[in-house]
Amino acid sequence: MNTASIHEEANLGRVYDQKLVGRLLTYVKPYTRTVIISLVLLLIGAGLEQLMPYLTKRAIDNHIAKNDFSGLIWIVLTYLGVALVVTGARIAQTLITGRVGENVMYDLRREVFHHLQTQDSSFFDRNPVGRLVTRVTSDVQTLSEIFSSGIVVVLGDLLTLIAIMIAMFWMNWQLALVAISVIPLLFFASLYFRLKLRDAFRDVRVRVAAINAFLQEHLAGMRLVQLFNHQGPADTNFHGVNARTRAAHLQTVALFSFFFPLMEIIGALTTALILMRGGVLILDDALTFGALVAFFQYSERFFRPIRDLTEKYNIFQAGMASAERVFNLLDTEVNIREPEAPLVCKRIEGAVQFKDVSFAYTDENYVLKDVSFAIKPGERVAIVGATGAGKTTVSNLIPRFYETTRGQVLVDDMDVRDWCLHELRSNIAIVQQDVVLFRGTIRDNITLGDDFSDEEVERAAKMLQADQFIQSLPKGYDEPVMERGATLSSGQKQLIAFTRALIRNPSVLILDEATSSVDMETEALIQQAMETLFKDRTSIVIAHRLATIRRADTILVFHKGALAEQGSHEELIAADGIYKRLYQLQYGEAA
Repeated sequence: MNTASIHEEANLGRVYDQKLVGRLLTYVKPYTRTVIISLVLLLIGAGLEQLMPYLTKRAIDNHIAKNDFSGLIWIVLTYLGVALVVTGARIAQTLITGRVGENVMYDLRREVFHHLQTQDSSFFDRNPVGRLVTRVTSDVQTLSEIFSSGIVVVLGDLLTLIAIMIAMFWMNWQLALVAISVIPLLFFASLYFRLKLRDAFRDVRVRVAAINAFLQEHLAGMRLVQLFNHQGPADTNFHGVNARTRAAHLQTVALFSFFFPLMEIIGALTTALILMRGGVLILDDALTFGALVAFFQYSERFFRPIRDLTEKYNIFQAGMASAERVFNLLDTEVNIREPEAPLVCKRIEGAVQFKDVSFAYTDENYVLKDVSFAIKPGERVAIVGATGAGKTTVSNLIPRFYETTRGQVLVDDMDVRDWCLHELRSNIAIVQQDVVLFRGTIRDNITLGDDFSDEEVERAAKMLQADQFIQSLPKGYDEPVMERGATLSSGQKQLIAFTRALIRNPSVLILDEATSSVDMETEALIQQAMETLFKDRTSIVIAHRLATIRRADTILVFHKGALAEQGSHEELIAADGIYKRLYQLQYGEAA
């Protein structure tokens, strides 16, 4: 995580943003009926709960004071019945609200992940993976808390407060005024607490982002740390980052440890005021003893939702910030879109042409400059050049991972921007130097979820000499693949990637340094299968090892983003140019 993303995590946002709330509610709309049921249960629970202090008053004044035991039994049974109904309503309401929150989170995560899959490669160049993972996980989880323990619970607390105040004024308006006289004190104490807690939580988020960034870097580079005996300095640095994180968390602990006792003191003050005023009213025969006990119960309930509302403030604040970040991600424009009238789906023949193509990752960083060449269907073409010459960029423009800055890339004489993206990429296979493997089995990593039979998988593996190593594994094609293929060698991962490409029978095959990580013996096996792999399809091979591309029909030589030379191996050697110098650097003067 870079500094920018750390500062982004520090943003807590406003407690209430009407635009964001309105957009969030659109995700609740499919569950409107469930939310209404939850609100009805909330009303039932909040209303019935206020009967319990009143039943206490009735029990004391009408039955205990008059030695009416049978009447007391009925009051007690009624009290227990109300308590059971209130408990049942709360349980059902919590379950229903939690389900709504989880469903909203499920829908939102699906939308975010789908949106990420529609983005082009430049989007992922600009945005660190860690930040995107945070959007799909932590930020969406925070939004779930708004639905499951935020909006509905806050509404319940407000309804409870209103019900308590109505009950208190109905019972005795003088004691009710005494009880609510502490509200200004509560307001200022809560306001001070919220402001302090806002700063404390911002500091916590910054510190947690920093510790996550530190762990991500050092765990990913642990081999390097161990190789250079860097454990000591890393330990010291982590101690500092960890200590600052602890200090930030301790600040929030200190604030909470101050706030809740303060609420207790204010509650005790309220009880004392009610006791004093209630005692005077009892002495004047203006209040019954049962009513005073009921007021004590109401005052205790009065402070509970106020404390809850103060805590929910932080949930809403974090939720608004998360909502803003998630919706900013969803509002990111998709640069590479399907054409309005895509080419009718068909199998690509394999002709590839670049017409005056220029490309820049940034406004001033042109990696391709006015490149033009044509590849016939079924032709085998090699691309060579120094590092940074633009070779891989060529391979990325053909399947439209990036848009050209200027010029056209044509496939079968049609601009790639006019092709249906799915159809275009279904006919192109790329094998790169860094093979990406997913958790699952070897079979899963070959099929990638497509409907290939076991026979097709095994036939493709045999054609590429991959079957031998796969069958030697304990579970063969069902052997589990660890994260990033950690238990497989580089050569084995490359063989899986080759098999993954071959089984799809692509019209255009691109090999981007695909054998650079393979040992000489494995490369020899792959070279034997290359003829099968290249047969009846356009093949584009990017390689540093020039010996692997000598049999290419055409060799394109790139230099500083421009196409400097092209021709067969023999023609380029005879031309005595860049290619010949590259070849001599690898194999000496003999050409």
